[in-house]
Amino acid sequence: MSQAFRSNVAGAVIAGGRSTRYGSPKALAEVGGRRIVDRVLDALGAVVEDMVLIANDTALSNTIPLPVRADVIGGLGALGGIHAGLVWAREAGKPGILAVACDMPFLDSGLLARILVRAAEPDSPDVVTPASEGRRGIEPLCAYYGVQCIAAIERAVKRDDLRMVGFHGDVRVKVLPLEEVVGFGRPEQLFLNVNTPEEREAADRIASGALS
Repeated sequence: MSQAFRSNVAGAVIAGGRSTRYGSPKALAEVGGRRIVDRVLDALGAVVEDMVLIANDTALSNTIPLPVRADVIGGLGALGGIHAGLVWAREAGKPGILAVACDMPFLDSGLLARILVRAAEPDSPDVVTPASEGRRGIEPLCAYYGVQCIAAIERAVKRDDLRMVGFHGDVRVKVLPLEEVVGFGRPEQLFLNVNTPEEREAADRIASGALS
């Protein structure tokens, strides 16, 4: 990936949730001896130059060394984070964002780079998302979104469709096939979200095993 290409896509760390199941900001919890958010920043920072934190909690914004933007439209959950990141990208003159969740300790920079390569292909998709083995069949919080998605998201909100994929019918979506994703690791580990103390302990065991 060229340096020029890297400078054109912004990284957006989506951290707008209230961490109610975890009990404290989960992004600041440690896995493998490091804060989860720092592990996320390492993976994302390897493939983009500019990053922003999408957060509504000052406990996060005061401890994470990134510019911070709050949701533009409240009450949308993670979809609001994607929207806020895209509005920031549009204001900054960037074509889109590489959006990642703040609580995924095992994100792989190689997979993120592959997503960006697909986003730059001639057919110019508005969304590039990896296939997963989860309930949606894709992972929307490890994905590229072009600024063209802003209007589509706002239309979906007006019709009360707040699903992460509710606007996909109005944009061009490219899905990275599962057989390509598994070349970077097991999907259940790559896209593991730490939402509870028990999940943090499980992630810690995985990290310890990877280091041994």
